[in-house]
Amino acid sequence: MGETIQLTMGDGHAMPCYHALPEGERRGGLILVQEIFGVTDHIRELCDEYASDGYEVLSPGLFDRQEPGCALGYSGADWERAVQIARTEHDWDQGIDDTARCIAWMTERGGPAFITGYCFGGSVAWRMAQLSDDLDAASCYYGGYIATRFADDAPKCATICHFGRYDNLVEFAPVETLIAKEHATAQIFVYEAGHGFNSDRRKDWHPESADLAKERTLMLFRALGG
Repeated sequence: MGETIQLTMGDGHAMPCYHALPEGERRGGLILVQEIFGVTDHIRELCDEYASDGYEVLSPGLFDRQEPGCALGYSGADWERAVQIARTEHDWDQGIDDTARCIAWMTERGGPAFITGYCFGGSVAWRMAQLSDDLDAASCYYGGYIATRFADDAPKCATICHFGRYDNLVEFAPVETLIAKEHATAQIFVYEAGHGFNSDRRKDWHPESADLAKERTLMLFRALGG
């Protein structure tokens, strides 16, 4: 359904972005932020699914400067490379600026603007919900930085988060602390699942939790104009 386009970032980098146009009436724009593995087949499929729900979707290749065309696998050397990029090579602030530019591009196209993200992308989506004045809602999946680095500030827009109780990569105690903060603009959902429960490529895929999280995401977007 979609195709890869290029958008120029603040430093002049030509960022490849997967772009999917909506089926039927356009409900709004959605920025969909990758896992640490890049804009993989799974991420593109998610974009296409949201496009079939009526959203124009853009997924920027945030690791493109470090690994051009980054689309890594979930195990072995690919896993190690993804972790290396995310932890030691990728400039977090640059990625936030890149994402903000993608939001601005989508906002110019009209209608409400939303963001969602998975794993690394979940943290980016949460942070953008705290920083951006252009988002109408955010849905953030099991981002490790949400509760450990960016828990104190409330999002500016209506935001939901999805965490697995048995996540072996995201410690649950900080999630409980985040819940206790009771940010007025945020709602935190906990699922009886592990990390990456939304991906049918991963061993912790939990279709019941994935379906419920998607249902909640669409309900949020539609309640805010999408």
